[in-house]
Amino acid sequence: MDRRKFILGSTSAMTGGLLLPGILGAASGEALPAGAVASGILDALPGKQPLIKRSFRPPNYETPVSLYRHAFTPNDAFYVRWHTGVPEITRAAWRLRISGPGVKSEREFTYDTIRRKFKMTEVAAVNQCSGNRRGLFSPHVPGVQWGYGAMGNAVWRGVRLKDVLEDAGLAAGALEVIGNGADAPTLTGPDFVKSLPMWKALDPDTLIAFEMNGEPLPKWNGAPARLVAPGWTATYWIKAVADLTVTDKPFDGFWMKTAYRVPKGMFGASGFESQDTEQNSPITAIKVNSLVVDPAPGAVLERGRRIDVLGIAWDGGSGIRDVEVSLDGGSTWRNARLERDLGRYSWRQWRYAIKPGQAGAMTLMARAHARDGSTQTDTLVHNPAGYHHNVVQKVDYHVA
Repeated sequence: MDRRKFILGSTSAMTGGLLLPGILGAASGEALPAGAVASGILDALPGKQPLIKRSFRPPNYETPVSLYRHAFTPNDAFYVRWHTGVPEITRAAWRLRISGPGVKSEREFTYDTIRRKFKMTEVAAVNQCSGNRRGLFSPHVPGVQWGYGAMGNAVWRGVRLKDVLEDAGLAAGALEVIGNGADAPTLTGPDFVKSLPMWKALDPDTLIAFEMNGEPLPKWNGAPARLVAPGWTATYWIKAVADLTVTDKPFDGFWMKTAYRVPKGMFGASGFESQDTEQNSPITAIKVNSLVVDPAPGAVLERGRRIDVLGIAWDGGSGIRDVEVSLDGGSTWRNARLERDLGRYSWRQWRYAIKPGQAGAMTLMARAHARDGSTQTDTLVHNPAGYHHNVVQKVDYHVA
């Protein structure tokens, strides 16, 4: 079978009309652009629950916030992000090639041989699109107009990328590992190829994953195998990975040198010095963030009744220290209760009990603090590509 055969169509069926703002995931005062609201239709891809369709070709679908009640996002509810058509490749046909000037000997593995040769391991980690919440930027910026749902949390199982690379033998000058998937460029765009710095590629938590949440990867999420780079945005998590080239020079492909970049120093050091320029750096680690899951924005709350607010918080891998909630516009803050710690790359569920005392409008704010001392920002850090939206969330309710 040709590994570059694509699924260019879909048998998906429309399962809903235009979505209400709360379902879209935009909190009060954070409106998506009109075009994104109009395109926010629930659409069920084969094997998926109805998700919010942002584009059909290539498929870009986000998870409704209501489905984040789970500690781990169900596979059939996990968001979908592709720059190209989705490759149709079986496990029997899949091959992973290891080559390049940075290895001493080339390798090629089948699906079965790589799983037998190397020890299987797993990591719980948030997979978040670099442009998550881009649709909330004001002024708006171009790109997929994601709301809150271009992310998910899963347990990823596979083999360590480190073990596979070391099996091929790393040369002294090995600098980056270039990952290429079985997908191919569209007629109007370059092939989606990314690189990792050696330190990240050799991190024992960086995987070639075959499973998520105890099941084989869905084709929409990178089957038969994908890279998992915990703590870094999903642009590095190459789906349907087929080629790994270890290079002794900085990779200069479009998706590295031109796209997925932020002004240098705007969000701190990138950790990817070989890709830094004087003007900008690649987007890398996820910034600390939180999200109110339930009750949904705009919900009507019963006066005098205790309500448990449920949320999630996550960062780039230091772990969540605490989450604070304010009911008075940020004048005072109280700690929410953190649920079980599922690992430093996983999100952390939190709860906060409220008992509305008077009828009318009520606004709840939530902010997370990471163990490395970072916290969410009060104001948007605007950047041309719409990355790292981690503004403290404000959710409006009505008490009756």
